[in-house]
Amino acid sequence: MSHPVTRRSALRLLGGAVTVAAAATGTLTAPAAALPRARTGPPASPRVESLLVRLTLDEKIALLHGSADPHGLGQAGYLAGVPRLGIPPLRLADGPAGLRVREHATALPAPVLLAATFDPELARAYGEVLGREGRALGQDVVLAPMVNLIRTPYAGRNFETFSEDPLLSADLVAEEIRGIQSQGLIATVKHFALNNQEQNRTSIDVRIAEQPLHEMELRGFEAAVTAKAGAVMGAYNKVNGAYACENKPLLSDILRDGWGFEGWVMTDWFAAHSTVASLTAGLDMEMPSGPYFGDALKKAVGDGSVAVALVDRSVRRVLGVMERFSLLDTEAPARPARDPQAGADVALKIAKAGATLLQNRAATLPLTGAAARSIAVIGPTGALPFIGGGGSAHVVPDRAQSPLDAIRAHAGKDADVTYTMGEDLYGKPLPGTSAGADFEGQRVAAGVTFTYDGTLTVTDPDEWTFTIHYSGDRPKVVLDDTELFPPAPGLGELFGGGLVGAAPDGLDVRRSTVALAAGPHRLTVSAKGGGKGQLFRLRRTTGATRAADVADAVRAARAAESVVLFAYEDATEGADRTGLALPGHQNELIDAVAAANPRTTVVLNTSSSTTMPWLARTGAVLQMYYPGQEGAEATAAVLFGECDPGGRLTQTFPASDDRHPVAKEPRRYPGVNGTQEYSEGIHLGYRWYDAQGVTPLFPFGHGLSYTTFAYSGLTVGPDGDGLAVGFTVRNTGSRAGVTVAQVYLGPSPDLRLDQARRALAGYRRLELEAGADRRVTVRIPSRSLSSWDPARHGWVLGTGTREVGVGVSARELRLVGRGQVASAPAAPQP
Repeated sequence: MSHPVTRRSALRLLGGAVTVAAAATGTLTAPAAALPRARTGPPASPRVESLLVRLTLDEKIALLHGSADPHGLGQAGYLAGVPRLGIPPLRLADGPAGLRVREHATALPAPVLLAATFDPELARAYGEVLGREGRALGQDVVLAPMVNLIRTPYAGRNFETFSEDPLLSADLVAEEIRGIQSQGLIATVKHFALNNQEQNRTSIDVRIAEQPLHEMELRGFEAAVTAKAGAVMGAYNKVNGAYACENKPLLSDILRDGWGFEGWVMTDWFAAHSTVASLTAGLDMEMPSGPYFGDALKKAVGDGSVAVALVDRSVRRVLGVMERFSLLDTEAPARPARDPQAGADVALKIAKAGATLLQNRAATLPLTGAAARSIAVIGPTGALPFIGGGGSAHVVPDRAQSPLDAIRAHAGKDADVTYTMGEDLYGKPLPGTSAGADFEGQRVAAGVTFTYDGTLTVTDPDEWTFTIHYSGDRPKVVLDDTELFPPAPGLGELFGGGLVGAAPDGLDVRRSTVALAAGPHRLTVSAKGGGKGQLFRLRRTTGATRAADVADAVRAARAAESVVLFAYEDATEGADRTGLALPGHQNELIDAVAAANPRTTVVLNTSSSTTMPWLARTGAVLQMYYPGQEGAEATAAVLFGECDPGGRLTQTFPASDDRHPVAKEPRRYPGVNGTQEYSEGIHLGYRWYDAQGVTPLFPFGHGLSYTTFAYSGLTVGPDGDGLAVGFTVRNTGSRAGVTVAQVYLGPSPDLRLDQARRALAGYRRLELEAGADRRVTVRIPSRSLSSWDPARHGWVLGTGTREVGVGVSARELRLVGRGQVASAPAAPQP
């Protein structure tokens, strides 16, 4: 279902209370008539105002500037309180898919899988788990959810957010925030705004016009404010020439004056760039520390470049949120005990609901009969649980079963379930080295340095991928005068993937691929034991070892009635993907296995869209993203038909790297000379495919069921200031199943503004028993019927006859009708 923005908010915007324009230069500005004078904000409660007058300047600054936690719990940030006045410290933890602390926490499915459920109620349940566990694990603020739109398929954090569609993103972020904060944990919506890629994220200047800014990216953030999010995190990037964390049009004119946000704004980690400009623009807090809101702020107050009233304004905002969450009470709310089973139950329910069946030829799924009794499981993530992505989304789970074990349990003891690796992630022992080399588990004592200077002899020319596993400082490995594992550029050393960055036994892993000629090669290794000692391994894979692994997989596939092949792509914060193909040699593996057994199901544990050159040769494709700690059980339940695959795509899957909205457009992505242009305007995602007439691999909203549904009886009529769309859905198959009815709206003939050919205007997730039917009404609110007019700096209603379609994806409409949108009646004259 979809929820309209509040009437109060809509009236404020329609009335032009906030006016933000994009000048011809692309600079985000506010017309002079609309800019309020510098002010200190409205008065807070008597308690907060009483605290303000008793705080010293140093104490105020301490509430606006992160510091080291003397009793850290492994969280991301810490804000020292003021004990003498009863103001407690705040602990802030990452948490897009579970709390990222030292202790165990529920590893929830990635937010992109949550979004695939098209179910705001599940988003609320997801948030409730985050909120309850955050409080239980000693945290006060969770740095989630992320609501930046999926704009490019290469973005490294697409798995951490929801969708390419602003309505769906807005609905889900609002309910997740309500769930989080219902448990007493402060939610932080991020990254405000337009942090839609990782490449050059700390410096890129995003140039965007006013209409797409408001209609696309900002809709989710506005919904978060309507849901009363306690905090907003500013983005790293610039927006129309100014860094987001010192961008007055964003932080003051839109966020506060336009939407009425009453919480505080913090930086992303080390994203501040100034003192005076940031505080004046509306930034309240620098995290996790940094040079701008500490001593520099005190100096700025002292020399008069910053008024104390501006400091008070930010402190008032922080204390106001703390008061709202009862953190200033003499007896703060008791922290609950963790309930791991309750978290696991929600994680499993969401993973099942978001499982998205992309293809199912010749009834490959569900596995039944002989196909369920003779199964070859292939792929590294068949035996290793792939829980989540890297970076801020990393969670230490309570448990994580492997898909292989789950499949064996569901198949039963009489079934024959075999396993072959197919693609080697961690390498095989290094052969052909001279005396003194013991790289298969070399222990180095504390304070000792292990060295090796010898020869690696290669028998045949081949491509070698060297893999180093290590528990301490990364060993230095030099081959023929080339260092194989130099320090990674940018943030590469800070963020590793959720799968390939660590070995099954927990050792860190790095890889390096080189072409080697036959003959001897000089190899030197130096490994330091450090203060605690360390263990390291040096391994390799080659073309020859890969061929042998594929041959094993093909033999297993031929011997089985059915194949379940797990494919992966490991994304992380701090890095974008370099292409849409599966990494390594997985495409070749899938081709070889599918040729041996056409009843091959490919299970995708990937962050975002993936190209599939093997699609026509496989039986089924099941998209599971990063399914969390209960992902193996959920995957097996779907494979064996114990539940229907209820997920639908929240992003369009391109057919190739040169057929999507930012393809061959370097100014759109990744940017040119530090500037990026959102020249696609409002045509993001499926809207671009429609506008350009490009056929995707799979469209937005696509997903198959194990049963069939019929849609009928479309009606479209007025409903207050919106439209009511009615229709009947009937399960015409022989088993229970899930369909997601999607309502798409066509353009207004009366607006001379850029409009999408069709845009999602509402939806309803339905679970129906065999033969059952249900009459459904989906309301399209006035906001979805409106466009942002940059000439008026506000929303304008799209009147006239509008096409309304009901379907099962953006490219498959089952019913099409029309509705009349009338102008709002004029106010009566006195």
